[in-house]
Parts: sequence; structure tokens; C-alpha cells
Amino acid sequence: MAGGVLSFPLTSFHDDGSLDPDGFRAHVADRIAAGPGALFPACGTGEFFSLDEDEYRQVVTIAVEEAAGRLPVVAGIGYGWAQAVRFAAIAEEAGADALLVLPHYLVAAPQDGLVAQLEQIAARTRLPLIAYQRGQVAFTTASLRRIAAIPTVIGLKDGHSDLDRLQRLTLAAPDGFLLFNGAATAEIQARAYATVGVPAYSSAVHAFAPEIANAFFAALQGGEDGDDKAVDRLLRDFYVPLVELRDRAPGYAVSLVKAAARLRGRPVGPVRAPLTDPTPADLADLKTVLTAGLDLVGAAL
Repeated sequence: MAGGVLSFPLTSFHDDGSLDPDGFRAHVADRIAAGPGALFPACGTGEFFSLDEDEYRQVVTIAVEEAAGRLPVVAGIGYGWAQAVRFAAIAEEAGADALLVLPHYLVAAPQDGLVAQLEQIAARTRLPLIAYQRGQVAFTTASLRRIAAIPTVIGLKDGHSDLDRLQRLTLAAPDGFLLFNGAATAEIQARAYATVGVPAYSSAVHAFAPEIANAFFAALQGGEDGDDKAVDRLLRDFYVPLVELRDRAPGYAVSLVKAAARLRGRPVGPVRAPLTDPTPADLADLKTVLTAGLDLVGAAL
């Protein structure tokens, strides 16, 4: 997974909101061709929360078929552990390599409960698990040691961006335990995460502009010291304006990604409720930001 950005593909829908398997297959094939380190279907960017079990099965199956063993496929699961296990069984049957355990639904929980959630899931699937801390899920160092002791829990995705806490977690994690940056628009904080020992990150931008995502990754990783000027240029002229646009409305972390993919002619369709597609004004601004970003890397809309 350290060899490229972690790609979270969009789930394609028809205009009437029904699943578009053919569109999703084409989208996934394009993502794989762009060389990510791993593929994470049916996660937050893929609108896991809006998929029923049959749709989920189709999405994970298509991702596995298109990956064809060339890179890991990590499927999202979530809700309470009983429902998470149902999705885990589907993903296992479909051939997924591992599972990303999305934050549970609605209620806050104590540390013992967060650990127990993973223990219950791990006891019912053979697939490796990556925990995702975001929202109401935040592990202490003591809890990290407990979940890392579960044989099939192999890593942690962080979406809190609390570098003090994260540094403590990295120091508490055993050797070989995967930690990666899962903040919204993770590139904004990629350098900061790397300083505390977490260089791997997910990229929503890879879902619509892999040219930009890969250029940023290369600039961040390239050479002994990387290419700080290129990183700064991409952050200043593309990623920061994108984040400022993303912050205009709840749900834009997904809606804008889908809209950007549609601007590039990709068959991903609209978002499902409760998300909403961008307003015409925001869509026009998105086109301006996207065009500027593509210009930076010598690509066209």
C-alpha cells in the first residue's frame, strides 16, 4: 500500500438513483490503470451508507474482478457489529482481501465498547481488518494496543488529524501495524502526518483526477527530500481552493468528488440522498479549480 495513493472509488448510479454496474466497472478500471497502492470500494467516498446488501455485493465483486489480484481490494463495512458481519461475509465471498471497519452508527461508546466492536467482527470473519477512527471513534494508546493484539486487525485509518494523539498511537503500535492518513482531502495534511510516522494516505482526488493525485504523491515522495516547491504549488493552487469549496456545504467531501468526475465525462452519476449534488454556482467554481489543477500537471479537463 505504500507504493501509491490509496484509491477510494465512487459508486456509480443512474439518474434515477439505481446502481449502475457498468459505469462502476468502467470507473474502477480507470482507477486501477492510474496505479494506486490499493483499492477501497464501498467506503465513505463510495457511499457505503446508501447501499443495500445486493448492491454492495455487486460493487465489491466488480472491484475484485477488475483488480484481478494486481493490488489489494479493501471493502468497507460498518454500522453495529452484527450488520458489519453481514457485509463482511459478502465481501469475503466476493474475494476482497481485507475490510475497512467504518465508524459505527449514531451513538458514542466507551473504549471497551470500541475494542469489543472489533473483537466481535474479528471473531466472525477470516479477513484482515483495518479500523477507521473518525467522528465518535477515537482510540487511546491502551485501546490501540488491545486491538493490535487481535490477530486479524492489521491497521488503523485516522480521520481526526490530531497529531499529538496520532504520534502517541504510532509509538504504541507494534512493528508492521499499518497506519494511514484518512483525513478528508488527505493531501492537505500529508506532510504533517509523515512527520509523525504516517506517510501513507487515502486520496479522494484520485477518484476524479489521478494525474493530480499521482503528481502530488511523486512530489511528496520523490528523491531524498521530495519536491517541496511542487508540493506547495499543488497545495496552494489546487488542494486549498478545493477544500475551501468542499467546506461550503455538508457532504461536499463526496458530492464534489462525484461532480468533478462527471465534469471529466466519467460515468459515476449523481449522489444518493441524504447527500445532494453541488449547486450550479459551486459546480462552476469546481470546474475552475479542477481546470487549474489539471493545468499544473499538464492535463486537460
